[in-house]
Amino acid sequence: MSTENEGQAVPGEPAAPSAPPTPPVPPSAPPAPAPSPAPSSAPASEPTAAHPAHPADTSAQGAPTIQGAPTVQAVHAAPEAQHAAPAGGWPPPPPAVPSWGAQHAPVPPAPAAPRKRTGGLVAAVLAAALVAGGVGGGIGYWAAQHEDGGTGSTTVSSGEAPASFKRDPGTVAAVAAKALPSVVTIQAKSGGSQGEGGTGTGFVYDQEGHIVTNNHVVASAADGGTLSVTFSDGKSYDAEVVGRAEGYDVAVLKLKNAPKNLQPLPLGDSDKVAVGDSTIAIGAPFGLSNTVTTGIISAKNRPVASGDGSGGSNSYMSALQTDASINPGNSGGPLLDASGAVIGINSAIQSTSGGFGQTQAGSIGLGFAIPVNQAKNVAQQLIKTGKPVYPVIGATVNMNDEGEGAEIAAKGTGGTSSVTPDGPAAKAGLKPGDVITGFGGHQIDSGPTLISEIWTHKPGDSVEITYERDGKSATTTVVLGERTGDS
Repeated sequence: MSTENEGQAVPGEPAAPSAPPTPPVPPSAPPAPAPSPAPSSAPASEPTAAHPAHPADTSAQGAPTIQGAPTVQAVHAAPEAQHAAPAGGWPPPPPAVPSWGAQHAPVPPAPAAPRKRTGGLVAAVLAAALVAGGVGGGIGYWAAQHEDGGTGSTTVSSGEAPASFKRDPGTVAAVAAKALPSVVTIQAKSGGSQGEGGTGTGFVYDQEGHIVTNNHVVASAADGGTLSVTFSDGKSYDAEVVGRAEGYDVAVLKLKNAPKNLQPLPLGDSDKVAVGDSTIAIGAPFGLSNTVTTGIISAKNRPVASGDGSGGSNSYMSALQTDASINPGNSGGPLLDASGAVIGINSAIQSTSGGFGQTQAGSIGLGFAIPVNQAKNVAQQLIKTGKPVYPVIGATVNMNDEGEGAEIAAKGTGGTSSVTPDGPAAKAGLKPGDVITGFGGHQIDSGPTLISEIWTHKPGDSVEITYERDGKSATTTVVLGERTGDS
């Protein structure tokens, strides 16, 4: 954010105009000696530079960490920012200018001098306009009024423009202005002695004071920690966790002493989103609250295993991919369409850091959002019961291999059967060693991809599965079962 134009003074006019020619001297009088020229004004000095992997078996507990799977980094809550005053002071002092009204001795006639000095002033103004665009208009107007009496100039002042300028509905500015009052910045602090935590984002879900965000934003404060929510007008409220879904990376908070007249953000339909649709992301990247960025939908149905950076567990999503700039602190914020409706919850980014470690990655244009249709279902579950409900097929699949489908493992956790007896997969005729290559019309290339697709559905949904057995392809229909809770 450049503020290089603030605080600069308008340059003064030249010290004094050139003196008129000396009047004629009578013949009888001796010629008057030429007066010494007044010391020239000193040149103007230049300013100084101034999270939770789920079971490999979607019905079992404690899935292994994915290796070789398309795992990306969760958009971590940004650590609390620390600010330091820039060295050297800011802003730099304005350039020195000659003082007005200074007394000067007469100077010899110099017909060409005034034109050269005026040209120099205009050239300087043009250069300033290129370097410091915001102040260029004001200086240009001043120069036009003072050059050669100010006649013939068509330059007008922009002083009245902001009052009459209106932003049409549907523009980014209009959408942002309407949505910002319903987007909040979340401060989470753990209950430990160190009080660790960070900053994330959420949005108003209903008029009762429920806020939807990512699980990894509030996880550190879920057990004995504190949560505060700040609106765009600067007002803050304490909040508490209503429920968390680690596998979906969704959490719901509720404001204590919620204000009246809360305005929930409208929810869109993520199933109807098309690649190329415009997107608007709002959040607090690196603690910079109320930041708005734009982009498009780059892809749909991206299978994403989103790690929390701790090396522990993952969340799975069939994500919306966007190139809108998303950074740590955008976590849990809304991804809006051009009408201002929520189509996703910003959750993860792809990083080029090569590892997680302590260095937080920044945006490279590969952001991933939980589709709002899935997030809405999860939020409703959490508000109703405080616990998430996951659809399952009742089979343990291999989570390491990819490219050939999701293979049902030979054995389950602890040597148990990989296909739950009388479970959904068993009833559909699936067996250990079968390789699932299609699920509900979507291609499956790995175990994480299969879980991502399963979790876009609800328990009880009937879904067609394509699988291979002994080199032959076949199809069957599975009725999804359910598992309640993360533990």
